[in-house]
Amino acid sequence: MTIGFMLLGMFGLALLNIPIAVALGLVAIAAVVLVQGVDMLPNLALTMFEGASNFSLLAIPLFVLAGSIMNASSISRRLIALASALVGFVRGGLSFVVIGASMFFAEISGSAVAGVAALGSILIPAMRRKGYSKEFSAAICSSASSLAIILPPSIPMILYAVMAQQSVVKMFIAGFGPGIVGAICLAIAAYVQARRYNFPVEESFQISNVWLRLKEAGWALLLPVIILGGIFGGIVTATEGAGLAVVAALFISIVIYREFDVRALYKALIDSGVQTAVVMLLVASSYLIGGFLTEAQLPQQLARAIGDVTENKYLILAMLNVAFLILGMFLHSAAAIILVVPIVMPMVLAAGIDPVHFGLVVTLNLAIGQQTPPVASVLIAACSIAKSDIWETTKANIPFILSLLALLMICTYLPGVSLVLVHLIYGA
Repeated sequence: MTIGFMLLGMFGLALLNIPIAVALGLVAIAAVVLVQGVDMLPNLALTMFEGASNFSLLAIPLFVLAGSIMNASSISRRLIALASALVGFVRGGLSFVVIGASMFFAEISGSAVAGVAALGSILIPAMRRKGYSKEFSAAICSSASSLAIILPPSIPMILYAVMAQQSVVKMFIAGFGPGIVGAICLAIAAYVQARRYNFPVEESFQISNVWLRLKEAGWALLLPVIILGGIFGGIVTATEGAGLAVVAALFISIVIYREFDVRALYKALIDSGVQTAVVMLLVASSYLIGGFLTEAQLPQQLARAIGDVTENKYLILAMLNVAFLILGMFLHSAAAIILVVPIVMPMVLAAGIDPVHFGLVVTLNLAIGQQTPPVASVLIAACSIAKSDIWETTKANIPFILSLLALLMICTYLPGVSLVLVHLIYGA
């Protein structure tokens, strides 16, 4: 009952256009005062500080900044040119270029919004010139950019690992399989659409052209090797890897390519700071709610209540899928993770669900949520670039949303897709 009133209060404040982070904080403070009394108020500031000072969270602004540096230099353009040389010969080749370039960018930035901003500004106008509709162009750029939620170094994965007290590195490793399967699912949907609408072939396949583009983008391709190689090799932590990403992106942009816009860097620093402030306030507010719920034993009560209905972990996963899909339509991915994961984790663990597997299920649900209005943060960013109507773009996006739903079902009920590499590296 208490959880229901807290959720109702939070959604009520959100409907009044109160920022989610502020709504979380107000609901938590009200709950603490009503249940524990005003004497607990002095401890709340300390709880918020403790929540926001987690070392792993430092990776978030650094990965966002690394993506912004790529936008301010020629790195994004070189990656797109390489992807075009590799897959541009297929009918509807620019759709495949979007998917391929999004995978490259995801391995560096960890942010879907950063990906659609960087690649969409280049690829959407190019697709329009080739005869693609603005709605389709925005839809494929939006859905492909959501691969950044699944592939390492995913920012939502970092948040989940912190909230669920799991290894960030294990989450990153688990994302490779679903990320590749997701790209294949999107490619199949794109090819079906290309055949249906007779989209053009971008360019013929030529080894010499691939080699040329590979040489031009060679240093850019080293970025994910440096970042992920350092993290998985045990040389650096995920947070240190994020700092390494910034240094490497700056070095390649300024020293190697010598193509860098200082004014764009200033804007990147401001954007990174704003996004970091929003996430940290969310985390700090969530720690208030998490502490209250833990002391009141409410997550454990919820776990027992659902356990009385069913102990089948796949039925529990089905119920949680529905819940996260609905939440994803109304909440930003960071807010959904911070608000819900601490509540459901005792139930997940009691049901025998692997927490790393569950983390992939959560992030996939929220990747779909980024494509479904009314919130749909990534879709809105793509529509803004393409100057397309969000509802018409959503219609064009339905095949790609269905592809992501198919991926969700695969990863939910075939956990080996996400866990096979984790088990190979860390053991069963």
